[in-house]
Amino acid sequence: MNNTKIINDPVYGFVTIPTGFIFDLVQHPYLQRLRYIKQVSMTHLVYPGALHTRFQHALGAMHLMSLAIQTLRSKEIEISTEEEEASLIAILLHDIGHGPFSHSLEHTLVEGVSHELISSLLMDKLNLEYEGKLDLAIRIFKDQYDRKFFHQLVSSQLDTDRMDYLNRDSFFTGVSEGVISFDRIIKMLNVSENELVVEAKGIYSIEKFLIARRLMYWQVYLHKTVISAERMMVQALKRAKDLSAQGEDLFATDALSHFLKNRISTENFDLDSEHLNWFMKLDDTDIMSAIKSWSTHNDFILRTLCSKVMLRDLFRTQMQNQPFQESEIIAIKEKVKAHFGLNDNEVAYFVHDQTIQNSTYDSKNGVIKILNKNGKLTDILEASDASSLDALSKLVTKYTLSYPKEIYSN
Repeated sequence: MNNTKIINDPVYGFVTIPTGFIFDLVQHPYLQRLRYIKQVSMTHLVYPGALHTRFQHALGAMHLMSLAIQTLRSKEIEISTEEEEASLIAILLHDIGHGPFSHSLEHTLVEGVSHELISSLLMDKLNLEYEGKLDLAIRIFKDQYDRKFFHQLVSSQLDTDRMDYLNRDSFFTGVSEGVISFDRIIKMLNVSENELVVEAKGIYSIEKFLIARRLMYWQVYLHKTVISAERMMVQALKRAKDLSAQGEDLFATDALSHFLKNRISTENFDLDSEHLNWFMKLDDTDIMSAIKSWSTHNDFILRTLCSKVMLRDLFRTQMQNQPFQESEIIAIKEKVKAHFGLNDNEVAYFVHDQTIQNSTYDSKNGVIKILNKNGKLTDILEASDASSLDALSKLVTKYTLSYPKEIYSN
């Protein structure tokens, strides 16, 4: 066990790690691995400052959880020291299952296995290692604890995870539209009927939070250049896996080599699987060292994709509100085939259409409840006089088409 530690965070200032056990978890290799995984993947190719990590986010979210618990206690909500520590552990470990480049490669190395599932498996594994000390944290994380508001602080429409990543990603990208009044939102939190609510005088801060989330998604996370870079990396890894399946011996770290040579999915990925152990050895450096090496490989497709990623010579990506016509996609594929000398199967590595959907406020996954002075609870959409919030609750669908820009360079 270790003494309480203080960390200097660029967003919040001094962040306290309040207990020795939590510090032991911070020091655990599983969490230290997050130092080498970027929070927003390839976004630094558009916003050069966006090089912050999942480790920073985990600590920031834990800090906000601590502030939220202080606020609730000040409003006479009884929270034991055990519940406090468990809540802090749950949010600290909520992203521990992320793989290299976070969401970008989530289903590329391990098909159909989400980072939430991997996080859950790792928490179970840590619980065995620490002889049951994570029992309550796991119940909170999995929404199995009877005091529902604890889970809502970890995962909901208004949780400490979202509050931190909006604030942090805005800070490091320099996109001021993402700045939120996290401190005021936290001060306005309360509990009613065992659920997390926001006092009515905090409604405008919630409106700003939702609008900021929408702007950050379309301006940062789903920026068409970011989509292009992420897609090229996915296609490079797909090509590497295809070549490995054909017997090609590619440069790769031991961990990455394991995932290039084995087909891994939910059926063979569990707590006792060797795949989980290999996964915990992966981070961004495994991928980038391979991409750098493959940029001079003798396979034209792999070499082209990787060298373009390394040089930021990215595919052109068009984004629009209507699906692309099949004839338009075919025409581009024919141009790409002719320009690069590819066949019908190979052109799929270079031309890709994608459907992107985002809903800023999805009431099907829970609602943000406003607590009025008379004690009545109202959905934020009903309580707000901002007509724009109705639009934020709708599912927005956009369509992208990516292809090498050389075909139109002449």
